[in-house]
Amino acid sequence: MSQKQAHKLFLLDAMALIYRAHFAFSKNPRISSKGLNTGVMLGFTNTLVEVLDKEKPTHIGVAFDTKAPTFRHLQYEPYKANRQDQPEDITASIPWVKEIVRAFRIPILEMDGFEADDIIGTLAKKAEKEQFTVYMMTPDKDFGQIVDDHIFLYKPAFMGNGVDVMGPKQVCEKWDIDHVDRVRDILGLMGDAVDNIPGIPGIGEKTAVKLLKEYGTVEGLIANVDRLKGKQRENVENFAQQGLLSKELATIKIDVPVDFHEEDLRYDGIDEDKLRAIFTELEFRTLAARIFKEPSAKKATLNAPAQMDLFGSPAAGSPVGSISEEDEESEPLELGSPPVVDTIWSNVHNYHKVKGKAEVKDLVEYLLLQKEICFDTETTALDAMQAELVGLSFSYIPGEAYYIPVSENQTETQEILELLRPVFENESITKIGQNVKYDMLVLKNYGIDVKGTLYDTMLAHYLIEPEGKHSMDWLAQQYLNYMPVSITELIGKKGKNQGNMRDVDEDEVTAYAAEDADITIKLKEKFDPILKANGLESLFDDVENPLIRVLTEMEFEGVRIDTESLAELSVLLEKESQEIEKKVYELAGVRFNLASPKQLGDVLFEKLKLDPKAKKTKTGQYATGEEILSKMANEHPICEAILDYRQMVKLKSTYVDALPTMINPKTGRIHTTYNQFVAATGRLSSINPNLQNIPIRTARGREIRKAFVPRDKNHVLLSADYSQIELRLMAAFSQDESMLEAFRNGRDIHATTAAKIFKVPLEEVTSDMRRKAKTANFGIIYGISPFGLAQRLSIPRGEAKEIIDSYFIEFPAVKEYMDGAIEKARTNEYVETILGRRRYLRDINSRNMTMRGFAERNAINAPLQGSAADLIKVAMIHVYEWMKKEKLKSKMILQVHDELVFDAHKDEVELLKKHIPGLMSNAIKLAVPVEVEVGVGPDWLQAH
Repeated sequence: MSQKQAHKLFLLDAMALIYRAHFAFSKNPRISSKGLNTGVMLGFTNTLVEVLDKEKPTHIGVAFDTKAPTFRHLQYEPYKANRQDQPEDITASIPWVKEIVRAFRIPILEMDGFEADDIIGTLAKKAEKEQFTVYMMTPDKDFGQIVDDHIFLYKPAFMGNGVDVMGPKQVCEKWDIDHVDRVRDILGLMGDAVDNIPGIPGIGEKTAVKLLKEYGTVEGLIANVDRLKGKQRENVENFAQQGLLSKELATIKIDVPVDFHEEDLRYDGIDEDKLRAIFTELEFRTLAARIFKEPSAKKATLNAPAQMDLFGSPAAGSPVGSISEEDEESEPLELGSPPVVDTIWSNVHNYHKVKGKAEVKDLVEYLLLQKEICFDTETTALDAMQAELVGLSFSYIPGEAYYIPVSENQTETQEILELLRPVFENESITKIGQNVKYDMLVLKNYGIDVKGTLYDTMLAHYLIEPEGKHSMDWLAQQYLNYMPVSITELIGKKGKNQGNMRDVDEDEVTAYAAEDADITIKLKEKFDPILKANGLESLFDDVENPLIRVLTEMEFEGVRIDTESLAELSVLLEKESQEIEKKVYELAGVRFNLASPKQLGDVLFEKLKLDPKAKKTKTGQYATGEEILSKMANEHPICEAILDYRQMVKLKSTYVDALPTMINPKTGRIHTTYNQFVAATGRLSSINPNLQNIPIRTARGREIRKAFVPRDKNHVLLSADYSQIELRLMAAFSQDESMLEAFRNGRDIHATTAAKIFKVPLEEVTSDMRRKAKTANFGIIYGISPFGLAQRLSIPRGEAKEIIDSYFIEFPAVKEYMDGAIEKARTNEYVETILGRRRYLRDINSRNMTMRGFAERNAINAPLQGSAADLIKVAMIHVYEWMKKEKLKSKMILQVHDELVFDAHKDEVELLKKHIPGLMSNAIKLAVPVEVEVGVGPDWLQAH
């Protein structure tokens, strides 16, 4: 091996990797027990360990920027001036990252007056002369200009993308240039918005490449400016010096006064004591195990415990054996996922396969003795209403679990389930599960009702970390340092070729299924003290878990759809969309593909020239989204016509034509799936279909509700809807006397607001005043700005500001409450609903204005939205329990926003109308009257 090959230098761009780690963990922050956000440190260290393990560099250094201004700032004062303040998490993390680098005994490279890029560029060139192969480790594209025969750009793996190593050939192909030095010229012409390098106006990347092909360099282009035409010539003439300056600003220096000392950069391993101390402080237990070669699933020789049958002897086909470091290489950890130590192979466990009625009966005896058991189902499909049972797993002691495979013969399966019925229907046994509603629905299809207290680990974590991931794999990794058996290992990846659990070897399913039950009961042990510490026990025990049973019943019942009504609407929408399409072509003066954003953009902004400052997307085509078209709708009728066309097409494809395909062939009804753990506010969401998104603001959109009908001629639909609930909550929370008085006296709150802010008597409020006041009422409590209100009302910003100012003068307690909510959030870094549901706002104290502003708006509206969610959830439980107690034939079938819909038996309509409003309005006592509007009709549209 030559010296050149043996010497392998990695130069890491610290800040680029730090920002990368920050954004990878931004949606799922890792907070230590001391409240420190450790995501940056974990992400950076994972990346560093991966490159040390995989690439085995002989030499390494990590370059940092300093706070001192660089020569670029002296040349061009606005350099990087448009960057927002560095996120606090990054600022707090940099000293930790430096300590980690030092503990790895890797030199820190930094010099006042120069950026890390310049230090890396200089050392790379000097090292190459000393026969080193150099890898510049950074995602920054600018480094392409430094690449040479033995200097490579090394872009680390990130969010599913693999490592990308680029030499001169790859850089030239990427940029479509003939030499890497042209990267400087491209950046000089097009500029760089991130660093506030201006470039030459009107020249993007594609134009820059085209010009360089013809003129070679920025200097060559300027020298031949007389060969250009029109605006392009004008821009190059007027901004020639700016282009030259931009090229200079984009040039990475390779003559920084820094010496290359081979021995200083040689990698000799970690300072174990120092690194252990840091990892202990940061609570990086699994990372410590990985680096310090402590026993783990991948690094040690491990004996996998045998699966046992119910009576303690090894089950046939149990995967008894061992794996060692030689058998399986350690896989790199993907940034954004917590590192893992244990798997089924390394973790001591007793998993039993239970076959035959005799063994099931023995297991039932044990299960009936328990106060709580965990159970899970294995099925053939994700749709619980159509899935067939493959098996069931149970656990009541951590580390021990049982799996009962069942037959494809549904009669035999039913016989096994009858043996288990006493367990499932025992009221005194708590049933634990991960997304237990799915399992309950599967069993309900077999006539088994799961009774007793429920405990869903997915919901527990949702309350603990509302915006985090809640899947079992993630929770096991995060809280148990354990990697479960992957479902894809058993049935393959998603797609048409994916199998199902019926296809998998029974012993493999036993390991997988028993592990699920085991993990779930272990997660319960982890979550119980956290729920208690955060004051979430009552919300969990009294609201979220009882609601599971309500939603199970609702999903099981489903709703009938009138397919004939939808078919008629489909024909009508098709006809109307064609008429609108014709109108668009007439207004455009040309036919084009209306479904093509590119062709549409060219028509609107090239042909019709509707906006000389029209924005373009990253792909270079004009942006033609709804927001942009809505802004221009008053300026040209074509924009409104396009919006109408899109609405018709979306209604037809997303709802009218799609709903009939969702009808369950067994029941003849649609069975939506309600999610309790998706919306961070606490609101329920639904899928297949998404009921929350069925449009109601347009006449055609409302007609979709007409297709939702009662189950038979003996039923009608009854709708019960909270009236202006979030405004009532604002009145209750703020104790604003004007709002309270309006609600207590049953006055129109929007007219009342209009009278106050426009300073006219109530009887003189016009419809336009009321419209503006209504928009203000709902907008202001969500932190709407004058600009936002002006856009919504199509009024001047000055008038919008006057409305907001007048609003706060007339409703001072609302302003006081909003300010107080933000201040309280700044102290706690979370807000709470009326029942203690938390929304964490970790950016509430950020110096970054955008991030802080978003958090401040959430500080105001999250308690309102979340309390509205609390209210309707409690109401659903009370209504459900009352209907059960009264043994009514009517069923609660839908929940959408603040509305409940019932399949009401005609004999019970008056009883429902009498009791449901009271149950809903008194679900949670508020300092303001809560009104519920009730309607009845032959379909949802007329009932609502």
